[in-house]
Amino acid sequence: MKQITFYFDFLSPYAYLAFVELPRTLEGLSYAVRYQPVFLGALLKHRGVPGPAEVPGKREWVYRQSQWLAQRQGTRLDLPAAHPFNPLGLLRLALACDSRGYPNRYVCETIFRHVWEGGADAADAERLTALTAQLAPARDPRSDEVKQALNDHTAHALAQGVFGVPSYQVDDKVLWGMDALPMLRDYLLHPEHLSDAAWQAAAQLPSGTLAGKR
Repeated sequence: MKQITFYFDFLSPYAYLAFVELPRTLEGLSYAVRYQPVFLGALLKHRGVPGPAEVPGKREWVYRQSQWLAQRQGTRLDLPAAHPFNPLGLLRLALACDSRGYPNRYVCETIFRHVWEGGADAADAERLTALTAQLAPARDPRSDEVKQALNDHTAHALAQGVFGVPSYQVDDKVLWGMDALPMLRDYLLHPEHLSDAAWQAAAQLPSGTLAGKR
């Protein structure tokens, strides 16, 4: 049985769609999934990469494409009242629902639906209070312990080479993006298709200049 770590932030519509699609993608295979919440904003800041909402045109594209993808896979997706929003309260709530900070699928699904179904304000304080009461976390989401756990989860993801969400780690391989789900299934069935030599060769390719000659 293979262990898969699913790195995600509730902020990302692609993470939501990948979360829904993951069981269908891996149907018939022997695997276990560990759901690891991470703070996407910290990942992007560490890598020096702007978020999609900071790039003119890209923000709108993300919403258009995610709605099309949702329709295509038969998943309900309603854009929240405002996006992006601060996901820290939701991430900490998820972490607080497990003593080790790895929420189960029910907890993740409940919070994802809080964000991506109904078109309400995902970060609304009253809604967060109601959601917290529904999930009844074992720890206080506002505690220093839980805040540190999220920092640790994010730092761990960075150390593994994660640069965005959704990401999936199997063995020493980290795959990124919703469109990498078929690649994940293929690796579980045929690990030789992502041989260590080919995997490492990609990291050794020299970088050329982006500026053309006039």
